[in-house]
Amino acid sequence: MSAALDLARLSPGFSDPGIESQRLFRRLMEATARPGRTETAADAPAPPEGVSRAAGAVLLTLCDQETPLWLAPRLARAEAAGWLRFHCGSPVTDRAAEAAFALAGPDDLPALADFSMGDPKYPDRSTTLVLDLAALDGGPMVRLEGPGILDAASIAPVGLPAGFWAERADLAPLFPCGLDIILTAGDRFVCLPRTTRALVSEG
Repeated sequence: MSAALDLARLSPGFSDPGIESQRLFRRLMEATARPGRTETAADAPAPPEGVSRAAGAVLLTLCDQETPLWLAPRLARAEAAGWLRFHCGSPVTDRAAEAAFALAGPDDLPALADFSMGDPKYPDRSTTLVLDLAALDGGPMVRLEGPGILDAASIAPVGLPAGFWAERADLAPLFPCGLDIILTAGDRFVCLPRTTRALVSEG
């Protein structure tokens, strides 16, 4: 069950939602068009504990009354759930397969296949997963290839669950269905569209 909403303690969202969400949306589109490119949400409001500034900003920008939101259980029971419901209007669901957007950390991420992949007629009805990490640099190097990438790009996120890249690769045959993922840490984010291939170094 979600925590009760205490308006007296509610952290602010965007001060000017129209302008600020448009600004962040443009950065999201840039990051989606150029997978592996790091963008920032440093000017976004600070969300409640347990959610990074970038993850909060992404959800404030993308979620609304028409987009069911799945939260990892620790967040669904915390202040973050009320903050997102209040500022986004999104209904919070406990069924990952029903979610338009989802937020989790590496320790409470369900199997990627649990989320909606869309269907061949409506592949855009898949879940977009926001995966909140410790850092986007300093982990094992991952080479990215695919649309929007000239030759190759690389990322090195910290703390991804074991088997994450293999699970993601298993979804590739479902294209055009699949899962779009946004990696966040602190005030930075990187987009991994379903069309991006990830090659993990064995070294």
